[in-house]
Amino acid sequence: MGQSRHEKGMKLRRKVLGDAHVDRAEASKTGFDAGFQSLVTEFAWGTVWAGDGLDLKTRHLVTIALLAGLGHEKEFRMHLKAAENTGVTPEEVREVLHHVAVYAGVPAANSAIAAAKEHFGAEPNQQRGES
Repeated sequence: MGQSRHEKGMKLRRKVLGDAHVDRAEASKTGFDAGFQSLVTEFAWGTVWAGDGLDLKTRHLVTIALLAGLGHEKEFRMHLKAAENTGVTPEEVREVLHHVAVYAGVPAANSAIAAAKEHFGAEPNQQRGES
């Protein structure tokens, strides 16, 4: 018997976002948001992210672009942090944010670029931690 959508979603969520993030989110879950957390795990992660039409890196780039374009800075920053888990490079993020500027607006891209610069560090072609 195959994995449930929740099991598949939790496994993928951990792979993309990392155990530490998921463990914190699970520990802070309450009766108020438990149903919502299950919905996100089963639908977003266990169905959409688990689809077989795109690889994880491409899905992550699409997610980063959408979050930037919609101005969801907290989630954008979370996915920037997780980008290395799916092989997304700073250069790819930069190119995606150029698309955001054209198709979603310069203000949205400008905010996202500022967050990405902060995340990746002063050197635009180096990831944080590299020298």
